Amino acid sequence: MKAIVFEEFGPPEVLHLAEVEKPVPGAGEVRIKIYAASVTKYDTWVRSATAPPGFGLIMRLANGRKPEHPILGTELAGEIDAVDPAATRLQVGDLVFGFTGEKLSTYTEYICLPEGAVVHKPANLTSAEAAGVPEGALTALFFLRKADIQSGQKVLIFGASGGVGSYAMQLAKHYFGAEVTGVCSTAKLDYVKSLGADQVIDYTQEDFTQNGQVYDVIFDTVGKSSIMHCRKSLAKKGSYIYATFSMAALLQMLWFSTVSSQKFVYGLLQEQTEDLILLKDLIEAGKLTPVIDRTYPLEQAVDAHRYVETGRKAGSVILTVTENLN
Repeated sequence: MKAIVFEEFGPPEVLHLAEVEKPVPGAGEVRIKIYAASVTKYDTWVRSATAPPGFGLIMRLANGRKPEHPILGTELAGEIDAVDPAATRLQVGDLVFGFTGEKLSTYTEYICLPEGAVVHKPANLTSAEAAGVPEGALTALFFLRKADIQSGQKVLIFGASGGVGSYAMQLAKHYFGAEVTGVCSTAKLDYVKSLGADQVIDYTQEDFTQNGQVYDVIFDTVGKSSIMHCRKSLAKKGSYIYATFSMAALLQMLWFSTVSSQKFVYGLLQEQTEDLILLKDLIEAGKLTPVIDRTYPLEQAVDAHRYVETGRKAGSVILTVTENLN
């Protein structure tokens, strides 16, 4: 079967098309014929063995000299192709979507995963649309829950147009019932409004920390805000969420957690089958809508990585593995 692989860390050009062995399901696993996958910022970090400022060396040491997983990709949508007898929830022919996490390996035609890593695809989405949901939406849901958001609270999303931010906007508004402000660039204002924002702030024209507003939750989805700069805009017992952060920001969070009544939220995503099912239900109910920025065929993964690294994407970047995108 074909796959996009890399044998060394580096720029997008280290990715190339190759033939690899078709996997066989292990105990409790299902094999999925992948219709579509996505390209995320995380994929580009793994490929280049880089990370937010201060974590590059740690990632290098963790990865070693050669990639542990030579096939990238954490999100997928496709069709169940084979089922181990110990897997009882899904059947051959089921259309599914899911998240592989640190196992990666979705830039290919087939993948074997534990049955719980995938659930039935939302009936109102194509596979290309569904493939862009899991990582961003699961991450947004995980952190918003940790902040214990209550209905009616004021939530500000920094990086509101990105892969995590676009889902954080919708979940904060339509699932948690918050009053949501989205921060983005001029070109993405209309897009963020379409996600349900009660207010939008163009960070190229306005510094939200100078507008006198106080928020119950500030969610930085891209790791570009400053805790020192933003604390005055956070309620006395508010929550400051960092989905992506530098080493310096981590040290600041640890310090302020000891001297402040404000809560600083960070951590690693813990994916759950139940959360994928919840996302499916919200999508089918019209409360969560994925947005695709660009689509590339699998063979153009290098171009897709180049685009993601520009930082200009709004929504998901999708790799189509097959022409069948039902």
